[in-house]
Amino acid sequence: MRAVVMEEFCAPPVVRDVPEPVAAPGGAVIEVDATGVCRSDWHTWQGHDAAVTLPHVAGHELAGRVVALGEGVRGWELGARVTVPFVCACGTCAQCARGDQQICDREFQPGATHWGSFAERVAIEHAETNLVALPDSLGAAEAAALGCRFGTAFRAVLRQGRVTAGQWVSVYGCGGVGISAVLLAVAAGAKVVAVDVSLPALALAAKSGAAVTVDSSAFDGPEAVAAHVRDLTGGGTHVSLDCLGSPSTCAASVGSLRKRGRHVQAGLMPPAQGLAPIPMHRVVGGELELVGIHGLQAHEYPELLRVVETAGIDLSALIGQRIGLDDVPAALAAMNNPVPAQPGVTVVTFRH
Repeated sequence: MRAVVMEEFCAPPVVRDVPEPVAAPGGAVIEVDATGVCRSDWHTWQGHDAAVTLPHVAGHELAGRVVALGEGVRGWELGARVTVPFVCACGTCAQCARGDQQICDREFQPGATHWGSFAERVAIEHAETNLVALPDSLGAAEAAALGCRFGTAFRAVLRQGRVTAGQWVSVYGCGGVGISAVLLAVAAGAKVVAVDVSLPALALAAKSGAAVTVDSSAFDGPEAVAAHVRDLTGGGTHVSLDCLGSPSTCAASVGSLRKRGRHVQAGLMPPAQGLAPIPMHRVVGGELELVGIHGLQAHEYPELLRVVETAGIDLSALIGQRIGLDDVPAALAAMNNPVPAQPGVTVVTFRH
């Protein structure tokens, strides 16, 4: 099959033939219909993930059809349309027994610990735990965003953030996770302040329902941005999400909160990027809460899909551009620029 292969970190990946994946006992092989190009894949390409060994195939936001089932798999048939969480679980450890598959003690991640979906087919272990059925009404490109960016935002906003109607919510970084967070927070009845350095991204946030947008490039550092957000919201936001993952956006997000507010770290924070200068005096003085988010469990997807349908969220609004597999190396290279040329999610679509 054809796949995008990373031969060395930071060097342009190569599209070439690789061996077909095989369904392990209890696992499955999925023929990929669509897969997102995510900033997490850029981190992988940059060598920020110690779990990655070369050569490697990245990609973790996928939608497709089951084309092979390993020995012992029950409840699934060939041809089933599926997606998977970007953190896949073993189904048997202590975390999984509590329903916390997103922090499974033996987690595996397509595109990181295992070869991923920048390929025509991808193998997934523990199929009964990790496969998520897709409704026929949801297209493959739209479904590809669920496995990472929209799923992450769902847990960040509604579970870890516990956003409720009438609250102020600040969203730092209006890429795929950030725009998803805006849509979900607005659907929950919150008032959203969207913060970014990209005017097109801010325009998309406003179109997605953000009440206020802030161009953070106009301010001198994260504290100035945070102070502006506090002024805009009459003392700070109840919940703030760093959906980019950088020292400055993390610090500004924490600084934006009102007393007893809650910061959710959704964007990855690899040590190679440096440590965030978190204003701990505000954490102590305001009794702030800082929480992380590490993906969404497969068993939560039916509720996610229910929220999407009930709130009338248009997942196609997340898609910025659709490309082919041969375009993935250029799409990854474009992420070297911190300000994307086009807002929204880039999705690879396949023609089988």
